[in-house]
Amino acid sequence: MNQQLGDIGRFAEPSLFILASLGEGPKHGYAIMTDVEAISGQRLGPGTLYAALARLEKRGLIEALEPEDRRRPYRLTGVGQTTLQTLLEGLSSFAQTGLRRLQRAR
Repeated sequence: MNQQLGDIGRFAEPSLFILASLGEGPKHGYAIMTDVEAISGQRLGPGTLYAALARLEKRGLIEALEPEDRRRPYRLTGVGQTTLQTLLEGLSSFAQTGLRRLQRAR
């Protein structure tokens, strides 16, 4: 699992946004882009999106489904679900620690 988390590397933010978007179910590229912007405030351009989708698929974290009306939906794999949960739990712990430290510093 640690290897899987490390594989996200310097492209972690777009990949994490995409994994989180797919956490609620399969989506095609445009739906992922609009969802990512809604949940994070970050706009992913098509180049960033599709490069990240290719990396995530290559690593076995997501899989492409059969096209629907010229759109290709993607979904999390089992490994992708576990990876997303581990990443989010780690971020939650980090955020809680940071917030406690800020509170103590006041």
